[in-house]
Amino acid sequence: MNEFDEIRPYEAGEMQQAFRELLADRQFSLVMKGFAPWLPKAIRNSLLKLAFTGVKTPLDFQLRFMKPVVRHIIRKHTDGCTFDEGPLAANEKTQRYTFISNHRDIVLDSAFLDVMLVDHGYPTTVEIGIGDNLLIYPWIKRLVRMNKAFTVRRGLTPKEMLRASQLMSRYIHYAVTEKKENIWIAQREGRAKDSDDRTQDSVLKMLAMGGEGSMVEKLRELNIVPLTISYEFDPCDYLKAQEFQQKRDNPAFKKSRQDDLDNMKTGIFGYKGHVHYHCGTPVNQWIDELANLPKNEFFTALSQRIDSELHQHYRLYPSNFIALDELNGNTAYADNYSKADKQRFDDYLNERIAKVELDGKDEVFLRERILTMYANPAINKMKQEKK
Repeated sequence: MNEFDEIRPYEAGEMQQAFRELLADRQFSLVMKGFAPWLPKAIRNSLLKLAFTGVKTPLDFQLRFMKPVVRHIIRKHTDGCTFDEGPLAANEKTQRYTFISNHRDIVLDSAFLDVMLVDHGYPTTVEIGIGDNLLIYPWIKRLVRMNKAFTVRRGLTPKEMLRASQLMSRYIHYAVTEKKENIWIAQREGRAKDSDDRTQDSVLKMLAMGGEGSMVEKLRELNIVPLTISYEFDPCDYLKAQEFQQKRDNPAFKKSRQDDLDNMKTGIFGYKGHVHYHCGTPVNQWIDELANLPKNEFFTALSQRIDSELHQHYRLYPSNFIALDELNGNTAYADNYSKADKQRFDDYLNERIAKVELDGKDEVFLRERILTMYANPAINKMKQEKK
């Protein structure tokens, strides 16, 4: 385990110490004060300590603390979150998987999945990769490590990146085969701002760095499952559109740490409408078909096949069809929505654009960017249906 100390989640014997350090952190105390400002700090800490009694593992922590929090978010900020096991329903619940999914929310993609897995009788949740650019404060790093997160290092030189990728790959293989954990990892670095979800070959190449045997054998070991996440409404849509304009107007623009925090907060507490998770066909059922391809062709074909699985399992909502029609300037898909649906989406779109605060705000550009975000899942799914 020492090999992975710099990136791994906490282990069972480290949880109590991590919790004590969390309570002693001044910034964490201020965050907790925001939830119950009427309670003195000593009483808040005493109640937290009492609630933490008996928590020995990160899974205990998730079930005791995080599961109720995530359920509250689902109740208050969505119109329901559903889960379709797809082909996994025929397997024993004790199997472990590496879920590769499109990426909608920095925090909730994996958190919703955790709750869905537990609710469907799976014995454990997922370990997740989270970029160190989001671990802005020590208390955040402690909290995510308690919540089964391993660190993905960002902003490295090519040489450092190679080493970090090799280490992460070895850890993921270790977590699946030795620790018997599930893994969740996004199909690409960062979210697809326009919702045109494409798997990066580099993610799959990283996964194939660890393990033993051929590329196919290494990937087989991880039991990869493509996982499609569908949001009816994306709380961060206007922030993504705003970033598109900022980068258009200033190609050197980069988000600040505060921007990342704002995205996290908006993603968690913003309205999402309906949310759906769908498991595709496990890669192990078809990867042998690609085994004889040259290396680069192999990873390209693997990425495309995973994308095919992801795209065909989108759950489309009226918002997707309305956006596609408005983008194309016609009513080709009007059978998929009502006048009330269209009025609701148009009101929503105007409200989102109004939230953008920029000098030289380009409303026509912002509208096109948001419409594209909602149209792309429909475009990609329909392309799959035509094949």
